[in-house]
Amino acid sequence: QEKYDARVLAEIDTFRDQKDVHDLPEIFHYWSNSKIRPKLEAFGLSCSRDMFQRYLWRQCERETSRTLRFVSIGAGNCDLEITLAQLLKSAGCTNFVLDCLDLNETMLERGRLAAREAGVEAQIGFQQGDFNRWEPAHEYDAVLASQSLHHVVNLEGLFRQVRASLAPQGQFIVSDMIGRNGHQRWPEAMEILQEFWKELPESYRYNRMLRRHEESYMDWDCSKQGFEGIRAQDVLPLLLSNFRFEFFFAYGNLIDPFVDRAFGHHFDPSRAWDRDFIDRVHQRDEEAMLAGIIKPVHMEAVLRKDPPEALHCQQPFTPAFCMRYPDSSIVAQALENQVEQLVQEKANLERANAELARARAELELNLSTVQHEKAVLAHDKAVIEQRAATLALQVRMASESRWLKVGHRIGVGPRFQ
Repeated sequence: QEKYDARVLAEIDTFRDQKDVHDLPEIFHYWSNSKIRPKLEAFGLSCSRDMFQRYLWRQCERETSRTLRFVSIGAGNCDLEITLAQLLKSAGCTNFVLDCLDLNETMLERGRLAAREAGVEAQIGFQQGDFNRWEPAHEYDAVLASQSLHHVVNLEGLFRQVRASLAPQGQFIVSDMIGRNGHQRWPEAMEILQEFWKELPESYRYNRMLRRHEESYMDWDCSKQGFEGIRAQDVLPLLLSNFRFEFFFAYGNLIDPFVDRAFGHHFDPSRAWDRDFIDRVHQRDEEAMLAGIIKPVHMEAVLRKDPPEALHCQQPFTPAFCMRYPDSSIVAQALENQVEQLVQEKANLERANAELARARAELELNLSTVQHEKAVLAHDKAVIEQRAATLALQVRMASESRWLKVGHRIGVGPRFQ
């Protein structure tokens, strides 16, 4: 508990003064706009925000007779949430409340002021709390998580609460990191990354976040103090276990160190060498991911509790294809377990079929016996009825004969010559 509390304090301290948590280098925007945006446009989207806006709007369109309730987990300064509220209002949708949940009261206060300035304070609610211990107070038509799940320790508990709080047609809309814990590189990605690192000019190898020169790329576990990336590699497997994907878009791996805050500011999109380098890293990224050698570390997704009509994704990058197990032995064990389970299920099915065949044979035999007994009973009934009729005739004849004799003696009735 002490260690957890220390991480909580570190997390609060890290983000207390961050007014712009999305401040990224220009080279990131060059890469995302030229490489990622065209792929998203195939789905009618241009960025992550469009995904949130589209699916919230569809919820509003579906339900116009009541106030819809949305919640954003780890909303921070509420920048995205305020923008979404503005976009929905401008499109004519006002029948919603979007709750913003965050651990950091300072960030929520910035959100309150920004919501008031943006004229959406009636649509935005604020909840200070730890999403590792979140207990929803409402049923929600949509739950949002934008770059927050990789900060969660108790993913299992959070996903249970999300699932329990979702309305029957509710959606879990997620944009997040799904790479290795602490945003580190897996060995197969690190090997390729170091090849490109050797090409960098010396000045490009200075880590502006950690303030150190890195002759070779030095992996850094971002989760050592706070919660940054603490269980990033578990996000996708646990989503697969608890929800059903309606939309899934995964991308990026090798490119991250070169376009992120630590080293990305060294690159200038106006320089030809910088653009060419980023283009080549991206191309290698795409080839290695397509071959399954490395896995994507970014994800945009929409999920439901029950299976949707179809999964919309860029083939072959399904959620299952993008899974990266910690090591090959776990993959082998998982496959072995699946084979064992299938063998067991086959044996169970064969036993069930045999039981069914035996039961059917017994039923047919019983049916035949019943039919035979029914025929015997019908025959016996006919015999009994025949005997009863004969007996009745005999009784009547005997009765008539007796009364004739009595009449003859007393001089009544017909006389027989």
